[in-house]
Amino acid sequence: MRPHPHNHGHGHGHDGDRAHQHDHDHDHDAEIPEPTAAERIGSLLTAASSVVLRAGGEQHELTTPVSVHGSRLRLRAPLDSPVTSAAAREQDGLAVVLDLTDIAPVAVRDRVRGRLTLAGRLHLAHLADDGLSVHLRLDVAHAALSTPYGTTAITGADLAAATPDPLARYEAGLLTHLADDHPDALAVLTRLLDPALLADHPDIRPLALDRYGLVLRLDHPHGHRDVRLVFPEPARDADEFGHRVHQLLTAAEQALPAHRS
Repeated sequence: MRPHPHNHGHGHGHDGDRAHQHDHDHDHDAEIPEPTAAERIGSLLTAASSVVLRAGGEQHELTTPVSVHGSRLRLRAPLDSPVTSAAAREQDGLAVVLDLTDIAPVAVRDRVRGRLTLAGRLHLAHLADDGLSVHLRLDVAHAALSTPYGTTAITGADLAAATPDPLARYEAGLLTHLADDHPDALAVLTRLLDPALLADHPDIRPLALDRYGLVLRLDHPHGHRDVRLVFPEPARDADEFGHRVHQLLTAAEQALPAHRS
């Protein structure tokens, strides 16, 4: 397996059908498989453990898992929460804006990967089994995801048609494991990159992952660059993610002589 370098710029990007490099400073290549904006938003919501809701001029932080059901989200809030009371009073739903920040699990400079703003109507669903909290339903009207590389807007219908990434719930654990326990593997993977990107001996950290590939952060004293390594085939679960990384490592070892020359 030979890598096919493909230069493109910062951030979360992807590239071709091999162990390709995708660099995020340029426009996305049509051939590069990567999650759509709606899939990214669904994945971000699926992995969330807390959100901020804005309603009626007030802001409420909820510690809650988020489940995505088409264009509807299921949240949980304390029974005595102001947002619960406000939602109960509105027969047609409480107009809310949900804010969620995507923070890289591994410590890097410029750690915020994106900011999600989602608008919709919040309804009281039913009392939770513990009797102390309630389930809330948020009907999504539209949402926007802003990253360092631009902002993309979607509708509730777009979200309903998207499938969250199967690795979304495991991304934080997989990235921190890779960073903390396998720095040697990260060093080997850099052999897949354009040697010019390594000229200043950047610090290499895993920034993001999804079923299509792994994004590395190349941190220089004067800035950073994010480069995606694309899996030969998408990973369907955490076990397959491990297999895909091993395939990239094999490709990197095979590519070594070419890069040394």
